[in-house]
Amino acid sequence: MKAQKNVFFCTSQLDTSPYQCGILGIEKPMRNLTRITFDPNVMGGKPCIRGLRVTVGTIVGLVVAGYSTADILEAYPYLEEKDIHEALAYAAWRAEEIELPLNTQ
Repeated sequence: MKAQKNVFFCTSQLDTSPYQCGILGIEKPMRNLTRITFDPNVMGGKPCIRGLRVTVGTIVGLVVAGYSTADILEAYPYLEEKDIHEALAYAAWRAEEIELPLNTQ
């Protein structure tokens, strides 16, 4: 079997370490999103903001619906501007992530 060229991969463990992306095994560390948390006891394990019951999907949905950062912060006064930025950064990263099956043979 020939090796594929320009195979892109990403792995992540956002809650414990920076994730790494690369082409053909070249690692490119990406900044750690410390405000994105995962807890099976909070919102069914969906990515949330700082362990609160506000999901990344909620923030993305509000932005897509046309709400500004100021609008979101007014509706959720316990959030901070950086929470919104990290939620969008996480969503953008997930949208670009590619999962490749491992060849076991």
